[in-house]
Amino acid sequence: MAQFPEILKNLKAGQYAPVYLLQGEESFFIDQIVDYIEANAMDESMRGFNQIVVYGKDSDIPNIINHAKGYPMMAERKVIIVKEAQELAGLDKEMGEKFFTNYLENPQPSTILVLAYKYKSLDKRKKITKAFVKHAVVMDSSKMYDNQLPAWIEGYVKDKGKKIDQKALFLITENIGNNLTRISNEIDKMLINIPNEALITADHVYKNIGISKEYNVFELQKALSYRNVMKANEIIHYFKSDPKSNPLIPIIANVFAFFNKLLLIHHSQNKSDKHLASLLGVHPFFVKEYIMAAKNYPLSKVIDNIKYVKIADMKSKGIDYPSQSEGEIMKELVFSLLH
Repeated sequence: MAQFPEILKNLKAGQYAPVYLLQGEESFFIDQIVDYIEANAMDESMRGFNQIVVYGKDSDIPNIINHAKGYPMMAERKVIIVKEAQELAGLDKEMGEKFFTNYLENPQPSTILVLAYKYKSLDKRKKITKAFVKHAVVMDSSKMYDNQLPAWIEGYVKDKGKKIDQKALFLITENIGNNLTRISNEIDKMLINIPNEALITADHVYKNIGISKEYNVFELQKALSYRNVMKANEIIHYFKSDPKSNPLIPIIANVFAFFNKLLLIHHSQNKSDKHLASLLGVHPFFVKEYIMAAKNYPLSKVIDNIKYVKIADMKSKGIDYPSQSEGEIMKELVFSLLH
């Protein structure tokens, strides 16, 4: 299996493989590789003759293989890109296995065949998967863990020639989630509006990503940390007034993550900032607030609160509890957490 940085490095060095299988839940890295090959594998003047881009649901395997076997016209290479390849009929059937296995054993050296198989992966036990692993460049693009997001965002911003402060970083990770495509799109749109700013701040995030400065997940966590009942209820009231922009399930997930971190602090023997930052997967900048919150919530209360969060999660999904509005579920949860 190849990793995204390695594949991109080779592509930028002009080293193209005959076949790529790009698969997995995280579409961002798949799109990055596909976009690079589509834009750079050949001169623009040759694309009309030698670059074919199709979608899985509109294609069939024999036709794709026939295109791949063909020779380029007045060019060094030919490029075949199959987007949404997970919708390609018969790929996991005997017929699909036969066509691809035969081609993979003897690929056309002047062709670059790319399959963008998104949101899932081929069964590793299948003959076709083993053939791809043996003869092609295969990338498994897994969802990024939440504790990996800050470093990834910092790296993405750095690649754009910018820096980002820690509060801005926290706002993005806590309010957008771990969808890298959405995060990158929001950052790119923001950078268009602040072309002369070297440092991305929380104010830039508030103004350009549609996050309320006073009423957001960051401020809710802060209110919970200080057990500030009035502020927490103000934020929940705001969330209730605009449920479309403040969906319940991501808020519950963030609250769960917050109390889970407090649980880790209570169980940790080493209370140094450096150790806790590593343990919690947060920047040392935020450790003191988590330590303060752990003092405000004894271990027994943290355990109770995790139970309340799980109940709210079940209610939000309509499991084992009477139907309630998202606003009422959130209101009850915050009351239970604080009292």
